Amino acid sequence: MEESNLTKQKAGLVLLWIGVMWAVLWGVIGTISANPFLNNLTWDELNQSIWAPTAPLMMIWGLSVPLGVILAGVGILIYSGAKGSTVWKFGIGILLAFFIAMSLQLMGHFPVLFGIGGALILLLFIGVLWLWTKERIALKHSFTTAADFKLVGYVFMLIATWLVCAIAPLPFMKAYEGYTPTSPIHIMIFFVLGWLFLFLGHYESLKQQD
Repeated sequence: MEESNLTKQKAGLVLLWIGVMWAVLWGVIGTISANPFLNNLTWDELNQSIWAPTAPLMMIWGLSVPLGVILAGVGILIYSGAKGSTVWKFGIGILLAFFIAMSLQLMGHFPVLFGIGGALILLLFIGVLWLWTKERIALKHSFTTAADFKLVGYVFMLIATWLVCAIAPLPFMKAYEGYTPTSPIHIMIFFVLGWLFLFLGHYESLKQQD
């Protein structure tokens, strides 16, 4: 039994690193390689290049990080000893959700659905705050730092999501035809801060368990 668990752990670790390396290499190398084409070519010129929107290279780049992190998630579940049914539900469930969501974009832009999605995110965030409050009250003082870090992360992530929702539909609005948007660097900063504080929260939780 111990040998079987060790084999599963090794297999999980291999899948984890394959997923991570696939996502990182394609994310970094693909971005560096594609940027000169995307920033300097016209739409017609881009469609004649190796980075045309429907070209295999662009499709692989676009799917690299989502598929890489799903594979990494499956790997880490196996490594941590999750049941086989849990691993399958995670992998197949997220893959289905990803491809269904991606296919829905072919239906075009529906402002009402976009607004409903934003409202649901806000309601879910309020729900997270309520549950977080209950959890924090129950924690001992030494464990509250981790919870506080996670709260900061949640807030930054919601701010970033709100700002994305503010610029994502602009190309579909008549009032913004010909409008040149400002750089979204501020959104990237909020996303980085959000992930940073979520990382710190989990790191602090792990420290308290030692």
